[in-house]
Amino acid sequence: MFRPLQRLGGYPWLVSGLLWLAMLAPAQAAVDMRIAVTKAASRVQVGSSTNALVKDGRGQVLGEISAMSAFNVGKQGNQLAFERWQAGELWIEPKNGGYVWIGDRWYRGKSQISIKDGGVLAINHVDLEEYLYSVVGAEAIPSWPQEALKAQAVAARTYALKKRTENARNLYDLDTTTATQVYKGLNTEYSTTHEAVKATTNQVMTYNGDVILAVFHASSGGHTENVEDVWSRPLPYLRGVVDYDQSAPVYQWGKNISASRLGQLVGGVGTVRQIIPQRKTPQGRTVSVKIVGDRGSKNISGDQLRKLLDLRSTLISATIQGGNVYIYGKGFGHGVGLSQWGANGLAQKGMNYQSILQHYYQDASISRLSK
Repeated sequence: MFRPLQRLGGYPWLVSGLLWLAMLAPAQAAVDMRIAVTKAASRVQVGSSTNALVKDGRGQVLGEISAMSAFNVGKQGNQLAFERWQAGELWIEPKNGGYVWIGDRWYRGKSQISIKDGGVLAINHVDLEEYLYSVVGAEAIPSWPQEALKAQAVAARTYALKKRTENARNLYDLDTTTATQVYKGLNTEYSTTHEAVKATTNQVMTYNGDVILAVFHASSGGHTENVEDVWSRPLPYLRGVVDYDQSAPVYQWGKNISASRLGQLVGGVGTVRQIIPQRKTPQGRTVSVKIVGDRGSKNISGDQLRKLLDLRSTLISATIQGGNVYIYGKGFGHGVGLSQWGANGLAQKGMNYQSILQHYYQDASISRLSK
């Protein structure tokens, strides 16, 4: 398994890993994704595996940096300071198919550095298909059957394009976290993820000719949710279905916390005496809950409780015994759309990726992007 370099400029390099990836690199396609890698930072380290051009925001060439060197870009007033250059915006464009270094890892494509929200914003511009090599490896497990990885590739491609359209007027389309899709550059590229992306090139999920909101999660705990029961408006293709995620290590889980500590986290209730569900989804996810303590009570949402206790999902029940709160949970994530562990389970049973996708995205169709 390839591991990326840790640091640039005089530090160890896994050159063989770069050569291996270069052999797998396909011809550049047309869809450019803008991925926010670093946001509101005081500075960011950048570099390139090959010699690279440095340009300003107007596209004017400021100079060139040498291969395998790292530089810190930081703010200087309302400008970016980078080696001997200053500009409001900087681009680093590798020559000869090189890779860019942003922060602490390698990425395909090129780097755009600007100032946003008082800090440094680093955006990786990368071709959609090459972006997916990493996303599939970060979101799914690379050793899963190809049909599960193909389903993940189509879902991730669809989601990325949906967000690209929604964020067309913003500075970037997605970030690198679970808030959008996990993306770790070359760190999470594998031969299996390359195969899955290539086998599904340009395939997306559509409904009535439009790209769908192809959300996904790790494990639903046995049954996915209707989207309106978790979020806001109903969508015809995001309906609750039986899941096949029983093999997931997060299918069932538990967490304990003292009643006094929970009261501190909730605030204003004292030591917790009761946890009373106020509203649940049809599948049992907690939408709202009443926390009753010896000094008061408070209603909070299931999502708030999940964040306070760092729970894997809101599909929970709780009991209080001997001054401790015992939480019993199932699944990991919001429970809407494709279940990643469920897709793996169905692939293990011999189902192809088309059927997996159509199971989790009801009445949606697999379409091919037009060139």
